[in-house]
Amino acid sequence: MKPVLLAGETFHVTAFASKGLEVGSSSRYSNGATRYIQALAAHGIDVVQIGGERCEAEFPTTLEALWQYSVVVISDVGALSLLYTPETRAGQRSVNRLELLRHWVEQGGALLMAGGYTCFQGMDGSAMFHGTAIEECLPVEISAGPDGLEAPEGLDPIVIDGGHPVLTGVPSQLPFVLGMNRVVLRTDDKAVGLVQCSIRGRELPLLAVRDYGAGRSLAWATDIGPHWLSDDFMRWRGYDQLMTNMVRWLAREI
Repeated sequence: MKPVLLAGETFHVTAFASKGLEVGSSSRYSNGATRYIQALAAHGIDVVQIGGERCEAEFPTTLEALWQYSVVVISDVGALSLLYTPETRAGQRSVNRLELLRHWVEQGGALLMAGGYTCFQGMDGSAMFHGTAIEECLPVEISAGPDGLEAPEGLDPIVIDGGHPVLTGVPSQLPFVLGMNRVVLRTDDKAVGLVQCSIRGRELPLLAVRDYGAGRSLAWATDIGPHWLSDDFMRWRGYDQLMTNMVRWLAREI
């Protein structure tokens, strides 16, 4: 199996502390995908990660480059980080990488979008994938406004299609999540909802899949790591199998 390309999941955090007139600062770099990468590695799947701060310069700009990967995962990185290129910053025409990804999936590629504060439309609407070419190939529709749902009380996933290959070998009771993106399952016959969460009388898709052209797409409407993915979920014995199944189904290996 060719490597998986993971775009996003990195964070620079800068903090300031004041003591009277004295002000100090500190910064740290964080990678929210460490557990996810370990899970796939345990099943023999290599992951090439391009952090969000590197997407502008390093994310593929050609179909040939995308075909080096079995699956592309977009996780906690917004549309602008993929749309900006060194050429457009210099005032020149460049490739629209969201349209490139849609075309790649249509031709047989595989795309996974995972949730978070900066994916789908995002907690404050800044992810901005609504109305883009990527939304066109996903199994869900994205809101035009902020879609982040914080749920400190926890949301209990409900399996609605346990017979799908993505859920093979996965315990039927998934641990709670602490938030998700409010997306809507497409009504066409190619989109299939596998897991959902109920909130205030509304059913929200947590895991959905779709055939698009010759390719496949999958939406996982919560984090692949902390904090929306609870500590219980991260420690859950089914985590490795579920994350691996998502990738293998997309790559047509199951």
